[in-house]
Amino acid sequence: MNAAATADARFAASARAFAALHAGPGAGTRVPNLHARIDTLATAAGDLPVSVHDGRAGDAWVCSPRTTYADYAAEEGARYLPAWAAPLSLRLIASLGGSLQWSGIDHAVSINNWLLSTNLYPALALVDPAALLQEAVARWPGHTVWFRSLNAHDNADWLAALQAAGCHLVTSRQVYLYDDVDLRACRHGNLKADLALLRKTPLRHCRDQDVTDADYARIAELYALLYIGKHSRFNPVYDAQFLRLWHRAGLLTFEGFRSDDGRLACVLGLFRQGRTATAPIVGYDTAQPQKMALYRLATACAYRACLDNGWRLNFSAGAAGFKRLRGGVPAIEYSAVYARHLPHRTRTAVAALSTLTCRLGTPLLRRFGL
Repeated sequence: MNAAATADARFAASARAFAALHAGPGAGTRVPNLHARIDTLATAAGDLPVSVHDGRAGDAWVCSPRTTYADYAAEEGARYLPAWAAPLSLRLIASLGGSLQWSGIDHAVSINNWLLSTNLYPALALVDPAALLQEAVARWPGHTVWFRSLNAHDNADWLAALQAAGCHLVTSRQVYLYDDVDLRACRHGNLKADLALLRKTPLRHCRDQDVTDADYARIAELYALLYIGKHSRFNPVYDAQFLRLWHRAGLLTFEGFRSDDGRLACVLGLFRQGRTATAPIVGYDTAQPQKMALYRLATACAYRACLDNGWRLNFSAGAAGFKRLRGGVPAIEYSAVYARHLPHRTRTAVAALSTLTCRLGTPLLRRFGL
């Protein structure tokens, strides 16, 4: 089986595993702050996961456009924008939240939504985006239709096809890509040092096969310390049961390091499709001193896994300076949004959000290296 066929088979198997966990009667997202129904759309690539969000306020951003572009954006703006830019941006974001709620845009169907920060896509040759949109509109006629996690480097064909089918592009984030970790390690001393740290740390390495049932609660705790405690309550809350189910289904692989008491001090969870991996789970004991370099150890596990297996790495957004120093190439990430079947106020909101994020958000992300 050639590489492309292997990647296609892996995607289909992952889609089946996801549906078995989430698309059954009453299964849902299994994430406490994600109130969405889970369904699927059949394609030659496999049954793509679909989240159906009905506008519940305060849900995690991976299913809720209003949370993404208002609530989460306000937190990020207050944290990262310089003093001179923050006041105007935050006023715009505050007014945007009310407008998005009124428009109905948060009644959103997200196609190929794996409930993760970064979704990875199948080969376009196996999917007809126009047919997907047609079926989504027929099944969920009152919802906007979203495709998240698209960037021009990895998904240029998807972006072109979805625009041709009538979608607006809405800027979401700036992500960091590594096509060749080996080359990056040769050129970037910080990455080389992090890979060396994996060999030098006194902590005990925990491989994927070494993870026990007792570890899932600790993994959930370490993830929450970083993503919820230090970042945002609007990130999805993955509890021990979710992590256990995904790990046992082969959707996530874990790696980390244990302290002397046997407890995990840091952890990384990788999700992969084909040759591309992403790291939706990163966590460490934030109470430990910085000299232990726990974040560096956790993220270095991702670099080493990609180096050893010849994978590409989409390291998502956040910690932009850290990732740039290790050779991460920035890429603007978009959502493609379809709303032609919806009332005028919703169509207008989608068009305005597209204009605002592409003309203002994109330059800000690039200018400040976010």
